[in-house]
Amino acid sequence: MTRYRERRSYCVYILGSLSGTLYIGVTSRLETRVFQHKQHSFPSFTSKYDVDRLLYWESYDDVHKAIGREKQLKGWRREKKVALIASVNPHWVDLSRGSHPLTKETGRGSDASTASARSQATGQVSLSMTLRREHN
Repeated sequence: MTRYRERRSYCVYILGSLSGTLYIGVTSRLETRVFQHKQHSFPSFTSKYDVDRLLYWESYDDVHKAIGREKQLKGWRREKKVALIASVNPHWVDLSRGSHPLTKETGRGSDASTASARSQATGQVSLSMTLRREHN
């Protein structure tokens, strides 16, 4: 009998604060992990500096490639990270806004925090959790 492994996806993500502080991480459950950042579930860098806005993410099928990409991005100068974010999210819209049922009720965040504001800011239809690059 052949056992099939469930296909997993690993995401490298960049979070930002309203003051411009950046954080890079990797996870297999992006929506849950971003929610944890938003709720400040753990005492950490992101809770200390209020870094909870999902600005950019990439998806990988291989955890080693995702970790390698995370390390690569962490090694970049800030200007290069900012350029990467701006290439797909020029207005630094919080891509996770409203993606988790509980974030809809918290009222946290500001600019471009509603679907209509995101549409105005980006000129596109709702971007929540849809903007990503797939890597195999």
